[in-house]
Amino acid sequence: METSIVGVGVGITDRFRTVAEEKSTRIENLAPRAQRLDVKVTHRAYHNGGREEETVELTVTGKGPVVRAEATDGDKFVALDLAVDKLAEQLRRAKEKRVDARNHPRGAKFEKGSGALQGIDVQPASVEVLHAVATGEVPIQNSDSEEAEYTPVVIRTKNFDAEWMTVEEAVDRMELVGHDFFLFIDARTDHPSVVYRRKGWDYGVISLTATAPPAQELAS
Repeated sequence: METSIVGVGVGITDRFRTVAEEKSTRIENLAPRAQRLDVKVTHRAYHNGGREEETVELTVTGKGPVVRAEATDGDKFVALDLAVDKLAEQLRRAKEKRVDARNHPRGAKFEKGSGALQGIDVQPASVEVLHAVATGEVPIQNSDSEEAEYTPVVIRTKNFDAEWMTVEEAVDRMELVGHDFFLFIDARTDHPSVVYRRKGWDYGVISLTATAPPAQELAS
């Protein structure tokens, strides 16, 4: 497996490179089909309080979905250990799910009568969640502004190509990248949808249904 290590705002020492390459062996053992491991180390310094931290991002690519994990600490070696542990756990869980799928074939089934999804632990979003999304009640921190007021939620802007898949496949992809949500196009309905983590192995799903505006609104 090829390993690439880059630093953003920080130099990569020979010692860190050696340690990272040694730990890549653990990843390769868990993901034998992986072809490349990208290690990105980002240094951030905060003027308020003089705090500094290192973020290590790991990305595994090869035959199959991309797998990602990241961790932050004041010491980049500690951040590397934490990120490797997260990535290893995601790979282990994905392997267990593949084995379970072979032994117990499963699949999401849509019940037209009740509108429920059978065969997967997914629940519709609650009224409170839908209201929060609709009214924009989500704190946003502009990471480019050093003077921005602190908020525990940081929203990054990223663009991805649309992917059509089932809800079950979206849940699996969410687990592989280690996120709490995953955006996709539902192959069953062609609606933009999001699966998100609830408690344990319980998940939720939010779908958008768009209707064309009246002709008079388009004319105006």
